[in-house]
Amino acid sequence: MPARPSASRRTVLRGAAVAPAAGLGLAACSAPGDPAGANPTTPVDLGAESEVAKGGAKLYRDRNVVVSRDAGGELKAYSTVCTHAGCVINKLQGTTLVCPCHGSEFDAVTGKVLRAPATEPLGEVPVRASKGRIIAGPGA
Repeated sequence: MPARPSASRRTVLRGAAVAPAAGLGLAACSAPGDPAGANPTTPVDLGAESEVAKGGAKLYRDRNVVVSRDAGGELKAYSTVCTHAGCVINKLQGTTLVCPCHGSEFDAVTGKVLRAPATEPLGEVPVRASKGRIIAGPGA
């Protein structure tokens, strides 16, 4: 029968087993500058202008952009890359963006932080309506 490892060896083995599992949680985050966290680098057609109602917002996950329309009808767009740790925000509740990594919340209409740990607002992305379509990105 094999000898049972000492208590100190069991502790080391347990710690080694935990390290890879802890790293899995970080896979959901993208470092700033990662392709997964990139904003549009050229103007992109996001869809029909009618998809964003006055006072509402729409999350475009594939472009890492949220577009909102204020009560006056003006469109605004913001990056959905969290300013806290660079995670890509994938949840929109009404007009509140919720970061999946650490729970930061942002106002999709203003880009402002509503809940820490983030302290900086989301980056604004140029946006315009053209022929009934929403265009976002540089030159929009």
